[in-house]
Amino acid sequence: MKIPKTINTFCRKCRTHTVHQVSIYKAGKRRALAWGERRHALENKGYGGSKKPIQRRLAKVTKKISLKLKCTQCGKIIARKGIRLKKAEIVS
Repeated sequence: MKIPKTINTFCRKCRTHTVHQVSIYKAGKRRALAWGERRHALENKGYGGSKKPIQRRLAKVTKKISLKLKCTQCGKIIARKGIRLKKAEIVS
């Protein structure tokens, strides 16, 4: 799906419709010292293998893609709800 580079939509901070720059949301780098990450490492440590089952059959074909909209007036970033797409590209 082709997504436009700019979208005119409502900004909650400006309280009016403004032009927003569109980008695809990408998850940040995982922190090795985060508590969840350390807990997961502890569970997998030693004999016995993984505590959670390995998913063999995948039910979904696509991943959800979320959009990040940045207001050109105030710079506030809002996230649009994820939609299932095989391929998304931002066009001018």
